[in-house]
Amino acid sequence: METFNKETTAYERASKRVKELKEFYGNITSYCIVISFLAFLNLMTSPGYLWFLWPMLGWGIGIAFHAVNVFGIGKSWEEKKIKELMAEEKGKIKTL
Repeated sequence: METFNKETTAYERASKRVKELKEFYGNITSYCIVISFLAFLNLMTSPGYLWFLWPMLGWGIGIAFHAVNVFGIGKSWEEKKIKELMAEEKGKIKTL
């Protein structure tokens, strides 16, 4: 029974990770398509002022935070802390 729970938990974590990656890559794809369209529109209508740089910068900052969330240091720290706390709980249970 315990093996089943471990496998289920591992599957849920892997499934969550795949979902996070899909969302990130979808965000990058949307960014490239929309910013390209805005750049084209800007250069065709008013090439003297490059206003498309503002949404590019704003959305780019959002993508940077999304990347840190998906790939960044926070994930490994979370995993280490979870394992540490689980080991601590196992130690408490064994001593009781």
